[in-house]
Amino acid sequence: MRQVLHVDCDCFFAAVEMRDQPQFRHVPLAIGGSSDRRGVISTCNYIARKFGVRSAMASAQAKKLCPDLVLIPGNMQKYRDVSRQVMAILEQYALQMEVVSVDEAYLEIAPTSNGSKVAQQIRQHIEDEIGITVSVGIAPNKFLAKVASDWRKPNGQFSVLPSEVDGFVSVLEVKKIPGVGPKSAEKLHDMGIYTCGHIRQIPHDQLLKRFGKFGRLLIERSKGEDKRNLSQSRLRKSISIERTFPQDLTSKEEIEAALEAMWPMFLERVERAGLILESLAPFVKVKFADFNVTTLAKQSSQVNLKTYLKLIIQASERDQQAIRLLGIGAKLLQPSAQLSLFE
Repeated sequence: MRQVLHVDCDCFFAAVEMRDQPQFRHVPLAIGGSSDRRGVISTCNYIARKFGVRSAMASAQAKKLCPDLVLIPGNMQKYRDVSRQVMAILEQYALQMEVVSVDEAYLEIAPTSNGSKVAQQIRQHIEDEIGITVSVGIAPNKFLAKVASDWRKPNGQFSVLPSEVDGFVSVLEVKKIPGVGPKSAEKLHDMGIYTCGHIRQIPHDQLLKRFGKFGRLLIERSKGEDKRNLSQSRLRKSISIERTFPQDLTSKEEIEAALEAMWPMFLERVERAGLILESLAPFVKVKFADFNVTTLAKQSSQVNLKTYLKLIIQASERDQQAIRLLGIGAKLLQPSAQLSLFE
């Protein structure tokens, strides 16, 4: 059975601004055009949403709902840069990946992986490394993963197991189906259809006559079905793990002990991805106490503990400081071999 994750950044633009400008963390904040120039809200934080402020709302209306709303124009280049950082992290966990927008993506992971554990790792990794939060949905297909990612926002995750699909979908409101907008929902309500369970009770020909091709989609979604593969997929190019330490590492002995603790976790991730060590080339990442980062790779070396220790020691010599984070990873020497996992 497939395992698809939908990862959605929480109030992305606003989250980046709250990260960079602490004075915005506890006030209603929105990114958008000026309220006196017919501006529109791009996104807002959850404090502003409590007042009814929403994306695509006129800035003037948002200010009426929330007079204390802080409205800033935003910085798209900065958001694109942060988005690339997020996607680079997600790519480390995915067998295949579909980037939907600057703040969301689908990941397909191995059927044998623990989806909930992977989601937890992703959320922690992004928060530690980038300083923003994401929400994750885990399910057998894209439709259910998308719905699930919205279930426990912000900074949450929700799983829909294969055995739970029928019960979960039967009570799902039709407006939760991606593609069902206000007008479509109103038409469905006029027919007495408020949940996916109600859709199942309507004859198929009646739905097809009323909604055409969209009726077919409603029928499939009401059963929890979605056969879409990830489009514009990226094959995994690397695999890695990282660990931030509660106390900085200051000696070779501490580095070696930390590496030995990380090694089994790295091997587990390699195994879950269906890879073999002989197809990988090692690299390491070291973040120092002052947050400076250095990386080092060895294309011709074997992936083993001895190689990683040597690379980490070499990398640490570039900056005579204590170490707050270690990362060990490997690049695929032949990425095309990954295709066999999906044949």
